[in-house]
Amino acid sequence: MHYLNTLVNNFPVLSIILSFIIGLCFMPLVIDIAKKRDFVVKPNKRTSHEGTIPNIGGINIFISFLLTVFLFSYGIIDQLQFIIVGVFFILIVGFVDDLIDIKAYWKLLGELVSGFFLIVVSDIRLTSLHGFLGINELPVFASYFLSIFVFIAIINALNLIDGVDGLASGLGILYSLFFALYFSYTGSVNLAISAYAMVGSLGVFFIYNVFGKKNKIFMGDTGSLLLGYMLTLYVFQFCEMNAYPQKFHLSEFFQMNAAPAVAVCVLMVPLFDTIRVMLTRIKKGVSPFHPDKNHIHHLLLKTGIKHRQVTYVLLLVTGGFIALGIIGRNWSIGLLSLVAFVIAIILTEILWRLLDRKTMSK
Repeated sequence: MHYLNTLVNNFPVLSIILSFIIGLCFMPLVIDIAKKRDFVVKPNKRTSHEGTIPNIGGINIFISFLLTVFLFSYGIIDQLQFIIVGVFFILIVGFVDDLIDIKAYWKLLGELVSGFFLIVVSDIRLTSLHGFLGINELPVFASYFLSIFVFIAIINALNLIDGVDGLASGLGILYSLFFALYFSYTGSVNLAISAYAMVGSLGVFFIYNVFGKKNKIFMGDTGSLLLGYMLTLYVFQFCEMNAYPQKFHLSEFFQMNAAPAVAVCVLMVPLFDTIRVMLTRIKKGVSPFHPDKNHIHHLLLKTGIKHRQVTYVLLLVTGGFIALGIIGRNWSIGLLSLVAFVIAIILTEILWRLLDRKTMSK
């Protein structure tokens, strides 16, 4: 075991294989329990599947991810002990919401409590604006406020984008892989192991969710909230490393002056979609939290393409935004953010025109 632990610490990418194997072992058990305990989702006006499908795939993601981190990254346990409390809390919130569909304000309260353990207790937060608007280090109160806002934004953006097979997990794989590679190359081994483990855990779920027939399973809020929680952790650490490169011993090659904007580029699809949908709802005079079928995946489905194709299109678009973030990593934060949002607006306008043409042709 000691040899394997040393091997994983020397080659963090092995965490993908280990978490994938653990996930494969536990997935049949999770599906079996879900079916026996009726942890399933039935077809309704907001879904497009047929039959009853287990909706606690997040439990399997959690098991394989956490076991991998605990078994092969001992050093991170002391650092993450309170973060793990937050993870358990967000997991419970997601699980309860999957079972009884709790009110939005109770869900938000649960997210805030879990965020408290990450941001306040563990002190993992955004402490700098990297010179944006002439601001570098933030006052403590402003740091807490900004960190909580970003935490809630990322978690709910990932939760809302989980609408077609493989989309949330596919995006999560790309996001986690980006941060895993960065942490690995900059010497943050424990974070790299964690992010690689998330890639492997999501990989198992992606296969069952996209290609499963009799054993199909959904991520549920259990999985999407967990994914959002961990991605927020990675974003915070990524930004902090680039805000204080000397403290984290970053070489000049890996320093990104526009790190916050790079993170925005990486997460552009769910973030932009959430902003667009909420503004549209407000414009219509309804609550920004009122559910509808106006998300990007719903619009793509209306063009006539299938679920898998929607997922592949959005993964490809995400790859393009990640490439943009890497190319513009040393631009100003404002310029890179502006370019990313302009591209997102143009792509959305193209999609709307395609839908208009389809409507007119009918």
